Amino acid sequence: MKKSDFTILVADDDPDYLFQTVNNLGRAGYKTVAVESQAEAESVILKMKPSLAIFDLMMENDDSGFILCYKIKKKYPDVPVILATAVAHETGISFSLDSEAEKSWIRADRYLEKGIRPEQLDMEIMKLLKI
Repeated sequence: MKKSDFTILVADDDPDYLFQTVNNLGRAGYKTVAVESQAEAESVILKMKPSLAIFDLMMENDDSGFILCYKIKKKYPDVPVILATAVAHETGISFSLDSEAEKSWIRADRYLEKGIRPEQLDMEIMKLLKI
């Protein structure tokens, strides 16, 4: 399969970050669906199964990304999820997916701090999609 066969759902309430991420993913060859809120992402998840999802952690709620991870994994357990956030930078609180306990409640496949380089994000996506 080639990158253009995959559709990535990107949910982030920061319009600049959302534009930049969607633009970078498009240049890398992926199709994207971009939404600016948890509510919009939930609506998309009801209507379609993305190949992969990238969720911001804090949108309408401080835990929007966690809620979206839970909801998408419940409906589509095989869809890889990347949780991208600046929460550690903004609050000093950090998360990881290093332990099984953290993986069991976070429900994301990767946790990335915002500021990730486009080529690094592409490498993570290719690993998760097994391209």
